[in-house]
Amino acid sequence: MTAPLRITYREACRQAIRDALIADPRCFLMGEDVGKYGGCYAVTKGLLEEFGPQRIVDTPLAENGFTGIGIGAALAGLRPIVEIMTCNFSLLALDQIMNNAATLPHMTGGQFAVPLVIRMATGGGRQLAAQHSHSLEGWYGHIPGLKVLVPGTVEDARFMLAAALADPNPVLLFEHIVLYNSEGELDPAVTAVDLEHAKVRRAGRDLTLVTYGNSLPKCLAAADALAKDGIDAEVIDLRVLRPLDMPTVIASVTRTRRVVIVDEGWKSGSISAEIAARLAEDALYELDAPVRRVCSREVPVPYAVHLEEAALPRVDDIVAAARSLLPARRSA
Repeated sequence: MTAPLRITYREACRQAIRDALIADPRCFLMGEDVGKYGGCYAVTKGLLEEFGPQRIVDTPLAENGFTGIGIGAALAGLRPIVEIMTCNFSLLALDQIMNNAATLPHMTGGQFAVPLVIRMATGGGRQLAAQHSHSLEGWYGHIPGLKVLVPGTVEDARFMLAAALADPNPVLLFEHIVLYNSEGELDPAVTAVDLEHAKVRRAGRDLTLVTYGNSLPKCLAAADALAKDGIDAEVIDLRVLRPLDMPTVIASVTRTRRVVIVDEGWKSGSISAEIAARLAEDALYELDAPVRRVCSREVPVPYAVHLEEAALPRVDDIVAAARSLLPARRSA
């Protein structure tokens, strides 16, 4: 039996891109600093030397332009992977993503597909200040015609890209900047992941923590802290923000009767708000307590490390929100 392989999230992303390039000659990668520099987060290091400048394409600082080129390439039958350095910069390409990639299959009556994958770094925690640190994946989860993926483990980082490239419609892949240095184990028996379902990362009976991305390790740490007080928390990793797998969330809430939603986006108009609304519509009478949400403070993410830490969801915030739903201290 082959032992699990321990690798970094960064290396999982790199292997996923490399495998895609090897598997399909139509596949190529384009973006800022992906070639000679090896990627802003070192994900694409070494790929230019292996595959050459026709398939690892450095672009100017022009997100609207090269995202449009990616859409055109996808329409022409290629399988482009477009890298946008940070999700904040994707707003410069929002017209291309929303008004072209997401709508062309619909507006052509299905005559054209846009098999495009856009990778973006997301999130705060690295002191990159307000232009490089926000979590905008919830915004894109609002747009019909897109699929929005948020790998929170090395396994998902390793295998989500292949599934995304096989999709005939545009897929956005959000990789959290703090996770790049994290490590995890790859089970050799796993060679693919699906893009339809959330995953229960920890089973529990007392309450449900619903989350994604870099908030997943925070929720697992919070669950460990709660367990010391005899509170058994279930942790659900959404993995996909569009389409949301609400049946998995509702099934968990039906068992535990309480829920905390942890989302690094801002609370107003967030994916956490959407999940809370759907729970109110479809599972209100399964709840024995109000829905609690732990989100980023409603401010631009600060540069100063102590202010940045205060602005983002913390393990202590998650623990406090969970305990507020179970005020009586439990014994194990």
